[in-house]
Amino acid sequence: MDAALIRNLDANYVLGTYRRQAPLFVRGEGVWMFDSDGNRYLDLLAGIAVDQLGHAHPAMIETIERQARTLLHTSNILLTAPQAQLAGKLHEVMGCDRSFFANCGATAIEAALKIAKKRGQPDRTEIVCLERSFHGRTLGALSATMQPKYQDQFRPLVPGFIKVPANDEAALDAAVSERTAAVIVEPIQGEGGLTVITETFLRAVRAKTQDVGALMIVDEVQTGVGRTGHWLAIQRFGIQPDIVALAKGLGSGVPIGACLTYGDASHVLEPGDHGSTYGGNPFVCSVALTVLKTIEREGLMENARERGRQLADGLRRIGGPIVEVRGEGLMRGAVLDRPIARDLVRWGMGKGIILNATDDNTLRFVPPLIIEAKHIDLALDLIDTGLRELAQAA
Repeated sequence: MDAALIRNLDANYVLGTYRRQAPLFVRGEGVWMFDSDGNRYLDLLAGIAVDQLGHAHPAMIETIERQARTLLHTSNILLTAPQAQLAGKLHEVMGCDRSFFANCGATAIEAALKIAKKRGQPDRTEIVCLERSFHGRTLGALSATMQPKYQDQFRPLVPGFIKVPANDEAALDAAVSERTAAVIVEPIQGEGGLTVITETFLRAVRAKTQDVGALMIVDEVQTGVGRTGHWLAIQRFGIQPDIVALAKGLGSGVPIGACLTYGDASHVLEPGDHGSTYGGNPFVCSVALTVLKTIEREGLMENARERGRQLADGLRRIGGPIVEVRGEGLMRGAVLDRPIARDLVRWGMGKGIILNATDDNTLRFVPPLIIEAKHIDLALDLIDTGLRELAQAA
């Protein structure tokens, strides 16, 4: 494959919304990706917490081939088996009452916001969000994304979104009132520096929303589907929200989002209130069902817990510029005492490891859930070497 030609086509004809890394990736296998020159890279990004089963997993290949020969797409006004079966499986493992299927995380969030807005009419017009949150780039989800770097160039945004500091119970108490339709929270802020929202704060959100009659929306787009070692990060605390948004790992590379509802939130929307042309089609739902079953069969949530502890312990042992390790399971962040996180990402690309930084001081690790101990050891050795080389060059 002519990498120069592909780079030229991309540079000239693809809208410039991304900063591309240099290699042309052409193939993936397990936890590895390969470029057009045959170089191999250990993937610690997994499509940004998407590829739960890694690359080219046999169970996914079999399902994709079978469903492609059977039925790819119908309108949602027609009944198909995979969507109903996936909804039943989500009820089984995540305890939800009903599911709406969308295309991605942002559209799952939009569905959640519409439920809250309709239920709150006419007086409950406010949505309480957390500082440094990220909920998507569509205008409703963007209005809930409390980071100026994402919001400022698109103002005016949708009104009624109120910001409070993460883990600040006094601020939460002051913000939530009879005007509140919902509070939306990520258990771990994926784009917000891997900030962990405490159990105490999450319980305060649940108690406060119940007290005033508002909804609790939990954004598990990055944390869900086994990434933290549980189907949902919120499950480890025994807290039941009203709505959960899923995407990313649910399809393990196939685009799907889901808005899960619990209790009264399951009966707000009626025919015509919301919809999606592609959401929940037989193809994506059959793959998502395979993903859930494979995570169970291969014990990948237990693996996420074990490999996550190995990764966190190893990062702490490296020390040096690493001053804090955050997260849960295989969603981890390493906070550095100097602004070299993006430098390490570039260094890693030249050494055969795909890393990610959420800002200049924070590394994010969200590898496939199939990752093994030997891969974690290799990653830690490379990260240690990279940090030492960058320190010497400073």
